[in-house]
Amino acid sequence: MVPLLLLLLVILVLFGAGFALDVLWWIAIALLVVWVLGFLLRSSGGRWYRW
Repeated sequence: MVPLLLLLLVILVLFGAGFALDVLWWIAIALLVVWVLGFLLRSSGGRWYRW
């Protein structure tokens, strides 16, 4: 019974990590698109960000 519970726990952790990594990839792609659009559409000479 204990090995079965450990196996289910490992599967759950791996599934959760895979889902989180997938979401993080989509967030990273969205931020990259926003950064590139801001870089291309910035006003002449001015910076569009406050870093």
